[in-house]
Amino acid sequence: MNNKKIEWILRIAVAGEFIGHGMFALQGKTSWFVYFKPFGIVDPQTIVTLLTLVGTIDLLLALLVLIRPIRIAVLWMAIWGLFTAMLRWPLGPDPVWDFVERWANWGAPLALLLLIGWPRSFREWLR
Repeated sequence: MNNKKIEWILRIAVAGEFIGHGMFALQGKTSWFVYFKPFGIVDPQTIVTLLTLVGTIDLLLALLVLIRPIRIAVLWMAIWGLFTAMLRWPLGPDPVWDFVERWANWGAPLALLLLIGWPRSFREWLR
């Protein structure tokens, strides 16, 4: 299998993850409210506002990775995927297995970034 096929598999997988999470965020998924508590955010309206922002960004990133995977955006997707996995554990109330189950949320974007090439300059981060 050539690298272009692998790249497209990863692009579709990453987009799917961010579309799914983005749509849940836009729907104001109430089971996610608990993940704001460690940051002192407990007001439901504030949480819904933040989820709307996050959901919009996730959907835009999903679209971007399908159109043109810009390295800095893909890096952000890997970091964001790791952060949201860590919201389950160790930052959140869930068991470690909820974190382990979400390794692909940061692993797939990181694999895509490595496949398209780790940038050697600042300019390459923007391509």
